[in-house]
Amino acid sequence: MRFPTIPLAATLLALAMPAAAAPPSETGALLVRNGHVLTMDPEVGDLPRADVLVRDGRIVAVGPDLEPGDARVIDAEGAYVLPGFVDTHSHLYTTTMRGQFRNADGAYFDTAESLAPSMTPDDVRIAMHIGALELLDGGITTTGDFFDNVRSPAHGEAGLQALDAAGIRAVLYYGGPDKSTRYPIDVEHLSALAATRGEEARVRMGLAWRLPRDRDDATNWAMRMHERDTARALGLPVQVHVSVEPGPIFDALIARDLLAPDLSLVHATDATPAQLQALEAAGGALSLTPISEHRVGYGPTRIDHFAALRRQGLGIDGNALAGRGDMFATMRLAALTWSGEARDETAVDPRALLELATRRGADALGLGAITGTLVAGKRADLQVIAADSLQMAGFGGGDPAALLVYSASPSDVRTVIVDGVLLKTDGALRDVDLPRLREAAQQSARDLLQRASPR
Repeated sequence: MRFPTIPLAATLLALAMPAAAAPPSETGALLVRNGHVLTMDPEVGDLPRADVLVRDGRIVAVGPDLEPGDARVIDAEGAYVLPGFVDTHSHLYTTTMRGQFRNADGAYFDTAESLAPSMTPDDVRIAMHIGALELLDGGITTTGDFFDNVRSPAHGEAGLQALDAAGIRAVLYYGGPDKSTRYPIDVEHLSALAATRGEEARVRMGLAWRLPRDRDDATNWAMRMHERDTARALGLPVQVHVSVEPGPIFDALIARDLLAPDLSLVHATDATPAQLQALEAAGGALSLTPISEHRVGYGPTRIDHFAALRRQGLGIDGNALAGRGDMFATMRLAALTWSGEARDETAVDPRALLELATRRGADALGLGAITGTLVAGKRADLQVIAADSLQMAGFGGGDPAALLVYSASPSDVRTVIVDGVLLKTDGALRDVDLPRLREAAQQSARDLLQRASPR
């Protein structure tokens, strides 16, 4: 009898992931003690020396000298305690394409579209799992993942399993089998997956939507609107790119009255004031991804250009395209572009960038009632950023926002908690077999290149 061959990368990942891809479990009560707490709540503000008490996955109290009771105490003396960062837009399935986007010798869109069709469900599971862990390692506790490579139900389930297993909070925007609009999204499978997600689910479903490339194609519009109507009937959020052709796509959304509070747009780098006004009037949201927008040549991402839009946040747009899943680098580039384009050092507001990376990003994903600030009642998604590295040394006091935006990096993130679960302590991810995960990723990447290469 012959048995089917199991790819080596899948075997390695199975050994490294939690049993049956189970999500991390509750670790009990936690008390983050004596940190400089940046609640990011406008009414509460900063608490220079305070505690955060967590029970049953929620923040139950924030303030000085809280009684720990039976809680595990995490010492944050001399460190900064913030809400976890919110990555409002990503493509985690491309994580194992890292290093293949070589500018003139491997442009992003051409390379990604040549590799994506050869991905198996196991390749997706590996890429999205390690991609999510990389985000967590850098203090990103929530991601909006635009999964536009759902080639089969098995691919879609693999992506969902990967995010569940990593422990990250997410909206998984379920898309079609490629970036074109030739094929419909499997809305029946999307509906089935959405039915498995309750109101308290850490990973929720959404629709990764695309407009017809031929805006006069009535048949394609009918297919796209069926997808949109299905998402609305299910109460799912929708994300759509307005990047390759900023004017026509944005204008098509306006002309057909498709802008709405449940819709977030991505990359509107060249949006006009009139277009942004229409989005604001509709209550829609925007995701800006400065690193990728610069890399693929969309033009400088001017944060001040979007000042009139209330619901907006920052995104990574895929760890491979951005180089790494690093919100600190994203904020820093946004700050430098802001001052450089304005030719005014004083134009930048570091606190505003922290807001985009936390509270406002959560609002943009429709998760503002759940995460994004450190106040009683929110789910416990937070990070502790140490100040004991050389790159953080020399700070004499005052508002730490500029220190965090310009000087901090993922290596300074010592503790990460998502939904009350301790995922990173003492600067290391917990219960993660990094050597096996790295080997699984390398093997999957090698196999993917081999399968995608012309015969």
